Amino acid sequence: MNPAATLSLSLVLPVYGVADYLPRCLDSVLAADLPAGVTLQVIAVDDCSPDGSGAILDAYAARDARLTVLHLTENRGLGGAREAGLAEATGEYVWFVDSDDWLAEGALPAVADRLAADRPDVLVTGFARIFPDGSTEPDTWRRLLDGVPASFTLAERPGLLQMILAVWNKVVRREFLLGLDVRFGSGYYEDISVTYPLLLAAERIGYLDRDCYFYRRQREGAITNTASPKHVDAFAQYDAIFAFLDRRAAEGRPVPAELRRLVFDRTVKQAVTILDTPGLVPAELRRDFFHRTAEHFRRHRPAGYGYPGGLRGVQYRLVDRDAWGAYQQLRPLQALPRTLRNGARKVVRGAARRSLYGAYRRLPLDERLAVYAAYWYRGFACNPAAIYRAARELAPQVRGVWVVETRAQAAALPDGVPYVLANTPAYFRAMATAKYLVNNVNFPHTMTKRPGSVHVQTQHGTPLKLLGLDLRDRPEAGGDMDFERMLEHVARWDYLVSPNPHSTAAFGSAYPGGYRVLETGYPRNDRLAAADPAEAAEIRGRLGIAEGRRVVLYAPTHREQQAGYVPALDLAALAAALGPDTTLLVRTHYFYADAGQDLGASGQLLDVSAHPSVEELYLAADVLVTDYSSAMFDYAVLDRPIVVFAPDWEDYQRIRGVYFDLRAEPPGPFATTQEELQRVLLDGSAEGPESVKLRTAFRDRFCPWDDGHAAERVVRGVFLT
Repeated sequence: MNPAATLSLSLVLPVYGVADYLPRCLDSVLAADLPAGVTLQVIAVDDCSPDGSGAILDAYAARDARLTVLHLTENRGLGGAREAGLAEATGEYVWFVDSDDWLAEGALPAVADRLAADRPDVLVTGFARIFPDGSTEPDTWRRLLDGVPASFTLAERPGLLQMILAVWNKVVRREFLLGLDVRFGSGYYEDISVTYPLLLAAERIGYLDRDCYFYRRQREGAITNTASPKHVDAFAQYDAIFAFLDRRAAEGRPVPAELRRLVFDRTVKQAVTILDTPGLVPAELRRDFFHRTAEHFRRHRPAGYGYPGGLRGVQYRLVDRDAWGAYQQLRPLQALPRTLRNGARKVVRGAARRSLYGAYRRLPLDERLAVYAAYWYRGFACNPAAIYRAARELAPQVRGVWVVETRAQAAALPDGVPYVLANTPAYFRAMATAKYLVNNVNFPHTMTKRPGSVHVQTQHGTPLKLLGLDLRDRPEAGGDMDFERMLEHVARWDYLVSPNPHSTAAFGSAYPGGYRVLETGYPRNDRLAAADPAEAAEIRGRLGIAEGRRVVLYAPTHREQQAGYVPALDLAALAAALGPDTTLLVRTHYFYADAGQDLGASGQLLDVSAHPSVEELYLAADVLVTDYSSAMFDYAVLDRPIVVFAPDWEDYQRIRGVYFDLRAEPPGPFATTQEELQRVLLDGSAEGPESVKLRTAFRDRFCPWDDGHAAERVVRGVFLT
């Protein structure tokens, strides 16, 4: 800090029932080494705490004159205690710190330096989450604010509304706060009636890119972990937020319409999350809470507001209709993709199961157990399957068990593969005690990472389309994505498997975290790197394809803007145009596995969407036709012709966004109409010298590590270190 600069900072600590945590909080504040010119005022508000918190405060105040203790004569709750502390604050800036949390070493000097240098209206700080078992998750929101200037507004960075909206990681210019005419609410969720207005009205917001605050999660007694009728208090806080917005509009200072829409969307999202989180709203009050949500929706819905896509869109429609009966048929699907099995798979997270899982978590870690899963427990597939096979050979001391959802999926597992069924006692024990957890998607949010466990995230494709955090400015593609939850999942990863340098960069942008990247190539492609003509012939025979026929595999990806499978081709006409010596295999994306298309039964056209192994289809095919699917990157390992059929390329770039221009750097001919596609498949263009040149460049970029030993490298890097 500039030696000539002066700064006064007031910290307000509401205190109630936190005697076990309070000394650590006070020590983190009062022991800080502050820069010259900084004066510190600490106001602790004893909110009629029933434990020894008041005595602890008095003892600290006797030793440190900077600490003032207010002993309230009646309990006012968190909001009332903060208001009482704010009334006594004299600092230029005020920081509301919860007394069961604590500040990181060096946080106060860093905050003071930043405040003195930039004088923002609000300074947002990074933070880390601390769980009861001692595990830590870093500030998962850091990437949302990458590259921000020294000061910005919410209109310039609306993604800030996706971050946690608590008050404890926001240091506020006191006169700015007092001038807003807002108050902390009474009851639960009391701070959002202040934090939303702070961010909406601030002309200068700053961000301190370091973990300054340690926030306790899942603490016994915390409101986010407590069943209570007081969760309905959220609606009073929502009303206060929109009253503030209305006042601003009446004063001729309206917030942009898009920000009002985002605020509305965030409040509705919070309400349905509270309702859907087991153990919060008591069962007998759930109907009333839903009706209050519907009332809130209709009262504050902005003009022109449209429902989001996916499951959230379904939820919002039912809320808007106040359709409690229909809403009860929905279950939280955070652990599943939006369209998997028509979005209707149920995830049961009852209190008994949570208790059972918690009991198993108290058992020692099983150092010789690995849990494997793929595609939301759909079966034995993809990179985890290849790693399992390699580990069984190279690390036999680590026994593997697979998670599947149904007995039919269990019956389809290869002979001798052990399994557990999801949501059974055996499943919870395996998930709670396994040293290693390997998946190509995320395990359910309820499966908390244990200290000492090792999570291996393999992903399931080289990305062309934007992923994860890179979708935050793509509302049609990522509008219903819970970025905070996604980043919490990423924080669990210890290893991330990358198929190529391009993916390493894309994954780092989409999924920022502290994991180690294993640049090994994709284990699932080992089979392709060792392609055997005899194996390909055997696969064709099982598919019923006559010897000597040319095989074209058509494998498109899904579109976020389409609720179901919408064919982009007249498949029957294409098969007929390709002639009697060609078989057209059609594999829809697994999100559309129940599309129910009827392609008829002929030697020319065959629906292979339900075939259990896409790698076998690659081996059987002479040519791949795809659009934006990661299939092109895998199939390129075979060095066989690839044709891109992308009739909606411009729309796809606009809606989903891409990491590179596929039209400029395709793996082969690029067609946008059915006529073009038929021509390149019939006139030899797909196999011609220009196509070979394109494919070679594509392979050099995206297949540099696919030598048949990727699974071995993963096993040696994870299980044998």
